[in-house]
Amino acid sequence: MPKTVAMVLAGGRVNELEVLTFLRPKSTVPFGGLYRFIDFPLSNLMNSGIERVGILSQYRSSSLIEHIGTGASWDMLGRHRGITLLPPFQGMHESDWYKGTADAVYQNLDFLHSHKPDFVLIVSGDHIYHMNYQDLIEFHMDMHADVSCAFVDVPISDASRFGLGRIANDDYRGGRLVEYSEKPKKPISTWASMTTYLFRMEVLEEVLAENAKMDSHEFGRDIFPALLGRFRVYGYRFYGYWAYSRTLDEYWQANMDLLGKNPKINLSKWLVRTNLDHEAIRDRGPALVDFHNIEAGGARDTRFYNGVRIEGNVEHSILFPGVHVEAGASVRDSILFFDTQVGPGAQVERTITDIGVSIGKNCTIGAKGAPLTVIGTRTQVPQGVKIGAGSSLHPELQAEHFMSMEYPPGTVIGSERYAKPGPIPH
Repeated sequence: MPKTVAMVLAGGRVNELEVLTFLRPKSTVPFGGLYRFIDFPLSNLMNSGIERVGILSQYRSSSLIEHIGTGASWDMLGRHRGITLLPPFQGMHESDWYKGTADAVYQNLDFLHSHKPDFVLIVSGDHIYHMNYQDLIEFHMDMHADVSCAFVDVPISDASRFGLGRIANDDYRGGRLVEYSEKPKKPISTWASMTTYLFRMEVLEEVLAENAKMDSHEFGRDIFPALLGRFRVYGYRFYGYWAYSRTLDEYWQANMDLLGKNPKINLSKWLVRTNLDHEAIRDRGPALVDFHNIEAGGARDTRFYNGVRIEGNVEHSILFPGVHVEAGASVRDSILFFDTQVGPGAQVERTITDIGVSIGKNCTIGAKGAPLTVIGTRTQVPQGVKIGAGSSLHPELQAEHFMSMEYPPGTVIGSERYAKPGPIPH
């Protein structure tokens, strides 16, 4: 059986997720009440039997380093298996941030050489999906491919946001990649790249060495157009659930896809793992829900885990460990990260709170059916304050940052520290 080593692209920030990625890469944004984005590709790798993994990190890596730990959470700790974090480094002759996804892999060819793989699997660390990568590898071998890329069918209205491929019908699983275009204004198809690439090692080395001489270093924009006509390039069609979750609305919807009688995301069947030591998840006590007064307290169509206390009313929401919804408070259509506190009488609608947020007594946040409101980590909203729908609150705001008791929809409440979160790496 050919040896496959995986490289996970996990280092980037995403503007559209606003304050959720001020202090972390998208790959470690919490998801689904317990997990992080990167848990999904790592669990896919584990369940596919791919046991040697490099993680390419760059932007604010501390949360990623803490979350990955030793790799034991995904059974990747041992003599012949493991996870290695690969941040940018200072070399003998030059040092730089990774200048793109292709450059990130190029700068770590020595890691690949040390493990002597036949194939290199490159995956994104920030998509929500369940895939057995062995099916892709089998397709790649059956087609005698040099390079294979996984594609998923998307609505025509969204197609121009992605790299798109026209795939021949050589096989029910996919076929030769006839054409590829990165985010074209006029879609050439509705088959979008999942940023999941399988290369023969020698082909990867060749194309990365060529690309290193260029000014742009992205797999989708630069590598793939140059492959067609030179190598045997194939498109693999994926028919399962896939959430890109690049915007707040997409992120919220992917979380909501965990709810209902027939959720689109089945975490039990997907066998998703996470690091239970991160945020001390395993050390928290059981969840406590007050059902004595069902009209005033309880949880309906809500996913929550250990350490949660619900004394108020929660509906159609996702609560992470440590969340406390006090008596008389109401939370609807919202996602509350670890240790969010909702004070008595507070009303929270269509809101995403980051870790450690405190919402004071009788606050009103967001509105039903309106644009999402998002609150940055460790922000403390004083009691009685009303925040209009679609507003964005920077991390670590204290009472002195709130100059009014009522803010209209779409307000940005910020501090000088986070007014400009800094350059966004590729």
